Amino acid sequence: MDLSKHFQDAADSIRAAHALVITAGAGMGVDSGLPDFRGNSGFWKAYPPYEKLGLSFVDAANPEHFERDPAFGWGFYGHRTNLYRATVPHHGFHILLDWIERFALDSFVATSNVDGQFQKAGFAEDAILEFHGSIHHLQCTRPCSNRIWENRESFRIDEQTMTSDHVPLCSRCGSTARPNILMFGDWSWIEDRTSLQQERFRSFLSRQSGKRVVVVEMGAGTAIPTVRATSERIGAFANARLIRINTREPQISPPHIPLPCGALEGLSAINELLR
Repeated sequence: MDLSKHFQDAADSIRAAHALVITAGAGMGVDSGLPDFRGNSGFWKAYPPYEKLGLSFVDAANPEHFERDPAFGWGFYGHRTNLYRATVPHHGFHILLDWIERFALDSFVATSNVDGQFQKAGFAEDAILEFHGSIHHLQCTRPCSNRIWENRESFRIDEQTMTSDHVPLCSRCGSTARPNILMFGDWSWIEDRTSLQQERFRSFLSRQSGKRVVVVEMGAGTAIPTVRATSERIGAFANARLIRINTREPQISPPHIPLPCGALEGLSAINELLR
């Protein structure tokens, strides 16, 4: 499939834009070396002990573990905390930052990822919406209050049993603390931090009325469609264009632009045409 016209259309759209909305799902992190949890096989490849236990990603990412066996609950999330802290954002993040600066674009990031990679790459904290929260923030499991605090905890994980040597506690009530992440079957997630981000995002979008807005969506699948639905809602604005970069599910109707490739590959190819 010859993608040259699609890449050129994408470059032309960015060059003519007034604002850039960056939407990203789990596929954005693959080029940084983060695991792909697509299906049980992908999850078990990243975390073999869970296959032996017969646990899927949905099972592992369940808040009940923090009540029943906190060391096991933190085995998964402590491991991910360490992984995300050690991960270096790939060059695609810096390409996006360069476009924002070079073309003087008003911009905002909306992501389902909880890894904090956009902040680490240098995107403004007050221009990021994390739909599902962040592993770098904690809350009480009960919860005894709506307090959300920074995750400064250290974890050593036994990768045979996937248990943590350390379980963070709430300083107010002494209960187990958990990541401020929306998990599966989760009734105790404190959404205050994300709600404030949502308000800033709505304010940003209200400023774009009548302007040429480009949405660059990367690695957002259909299994949990939050990011894709957001991209398409903005793509329906007058003068808006959606560029969907997705290896497996790039489908989008004209005038929007499908790019069936990885995030770094797609951004690099567009960037070559913008030099």
